[in-house]
Amino acid sequence: MEEKLTVGLEIHAELNTKSKAFCSCKNNPDETKPNVNVCPICLGYPGALPVVNKEAIRSVLRLGLAIGGKLADYTEFDRKNYFYPDIPKGYQISQYKHPLVTGGELAGVKITRIHLEEDTAKSMHPAENSKPALPAGGLKIENSLLDFNRSGTPLLELVTEPVIHDAETAARFAKELQILLNCLNIAEANMEKGEMRIEANVSINLGTKVEIKNLNSFKSVEKAIKYECARQKALRESGQEVTQETRGWDENKEETFPQRLKESSHDYRYFPDPDLPKLFLSEIEDFSPSVLKNSIPELPWQKRERLLKLGLTPEHIEIYITKPEWNKYFEEVAEALDGKLLPIASNYITSELKKPIDIAQFAEVILMIDEGLISSRGAKEIIRTLEEAGGEARKIAEGRNLIQISDRGELEKLAKEILSQSSGSTEINYLIGLAMKQSSNRANPIILQEIFKNLTSL
Repeated sequence: MEEKLTVGLEIHAELNTKSKAFCSCKNNPDETKPNVNVCPICLGYPGALPVVNKEAIRSVLRLGLAIGGKLADYTEFDRKNYFYPDIPKGYQISQYKHPLVTGGELAGVKITRIHLEEDTAKSMHPAENSKPALPAGGLKIENSLLDFNRSGTPLLELVTEPVIHDAETAARFAKELQILLNCLNIAEANMEKGEMRIEANVSINLGTKVEIKNLNSFKSVEKAIKYECARQKALRESGQEVTQETRGWDENKEETFPQRLKESSHDYRYFPDPDLPKLFLSEIEDFSPSVLKNSIPELPWQKRERLLKLGLTPEHIEIYITKPEWNKYFEEVAEALDGKLLPIASNYITSELKKPIDIAQFAEVILMIDEGLISSRGAKEIIRTLEEAGGEARKIAEGRNLIQISDRGELEKLAKEILSQSSGSTEINYLIGLAMKQSSNRANPIILQEIFKNLTSL
């Protein structure tokens, strides 16, 4: 019997709202001073009453609309009860039976649900060499600190159906979600900063499921799933049982390791949070699908289709999909040029530009290339000058003798002169090279090629 890998993903992403999920504290992931963006609500003081962040709900609903999910009419928040030092209340405000979004699909992967919850505080573990030692025995004290700046940050959780059957698809899905979150401008989803965290539920033949926690890069997602698949297969082949548990990922050893037995939903003793109101979203105008739809920009897959029709390569398109600053620049260039010139413009944007330059001057460079006035080498020199000192593209071309010689009569004279000096060689590229050198790279190589072919065939 063939053993089939099955993977379901749970992905958490911190939303980029101005304030936290249930209080007015500033939501600032870049804050370096610990415990400054805090209040009685996000510190879990008894009697402190939470208030729902409307923009956080709107962000999740916009994501749901973008993936074709069903937006909830009725929703509520629940208390997810468990003890951990970074949860001062003893529970997390989350959603259980009534998530904001159900269904939908992204990158060919079906979605189960998307809900809103609050993030925990951040545990800070001092480096080993900075821990103080006891006077006797040299034992080191395990000191951990808590930073509550992150506590209460709005966190969306997206859960996929268990329909992924290889590690590459899992990583590709996570990457596409990150791109979509950036496109909608609801989350930065910077994995290095912990703003997006991935958990993979892995099983063989839909057997016992193992959860791998907090994968913080797309490569880690691939490697961890592949390793866990091999580990479970080895256990099954040796007659051992796979334990339902939560495992971590050791980046250095490139292997998973046990952390704790996996909890079931009943272990969390979910119940509706009595301090937060039930919400009938259809009664809130800002949450109506028609209003939300007007806030949805061109989505990544729509952009890919449009740019492919313009003649751009898939590689260039992905640069514009993943780098908003270059996407913005390309779109502004597209407004200044005829559509047929956009593939050429894209080549120079992606390969030559180190930083954006004046749109009009860049467009002028592309027009001069199309008119045959400058060579590719000349275009690169003009672009470098524009980056370093600015100026006008056409004046730079004229001032540096970069305007190509395209007069056929003049080029025929040059070609005949080269042939008379070439000792009988008829290798076209060699002859063009000699002509370019003699003309200080100003001869139009395309016209030269035609002329040499005609002259050497006589």
